[in-house]
Amino acid sequence: MGLFFIFNSFGQATNVKFPADTGKNLIKLNFGSFLFKTLNVQYERAIHKKMVLGLGIRFAPKGSVPFIASFGDDEEVTGSIKTGNFAFTPEVRWYFGKNVFKGFYVAPFLRLANYTAALDYDYTVDGSQEIIPLKGNLTTFTTGVLIGAQWRIANKVYFDWSIFGPQYGFSKGKISGTKSLSAEEQKSLREELKGLESDMPIGKISSSVDGNGATVNVSGPWAGIRANLGIGYRF
Repeated sequence: MGLFFIFNSFGQATNVKFPADTGKNLIKLNFGSFLFKTLNVQYERAIHKKMVLGLGIRFAPKGSVPFIASFGDDEEVTGSIKTGNFAFTPEVRWYFGKNVFKGFYVAPFLRLANYTAALDYDYTVDGSQEIIPLKGNLTTFTTGVLIGAQWRIANKVYFDWSIFGPQYGFSKGKISGTKSLSAEEQKSLREELKGLESDMPIGKISSSVDGNGATVNVSGPWAGIRANLGIGYRF
């Protein structure tokens, strides 16, 4: 009921007569992603009166994680984490409005993403703190369905509200670090990493430690939610 009221109110507010748009292409900038230091653009190509093929590209340069303090109490660890990501998202979008690019829509999609990460990992040796720098990447493949609505707000200009897009799939990655380790340091680091393996609720973590450093392999399910706000230009 609430969504219907929003759609209806917005539709009345934008019920202005503009010259007909005839372009089959729409390029959009999703500005909601700016909150997460991410550039997110999307291209749509009309192939039917109400159907389009779309491709989204998302890029976040490596940097501190937005709102990271909300996810952990260990400031020394969370403050050292640097991440970045790049993703492709092809989709098929069906509009339920009178014409393409307008109205409520449903969009099945696939997403291939690669995440990079670097952090200083703390571990304890004989009561003293040691650090090993770790870096690596994680690749994810997910599929899902996005629902949303899009309105024409000016001549050739459109507003897109991607409301809810659950996605699910799998992930695989590796993170490693190089450091000369004594036998005692190897033992302590190995025990801490084994503790991470046992704490993993789903998926799988495996680790190895030797005199030259450590490697951690991860794999398992991956889930997420798509949601955004965007402004597009039709041509």
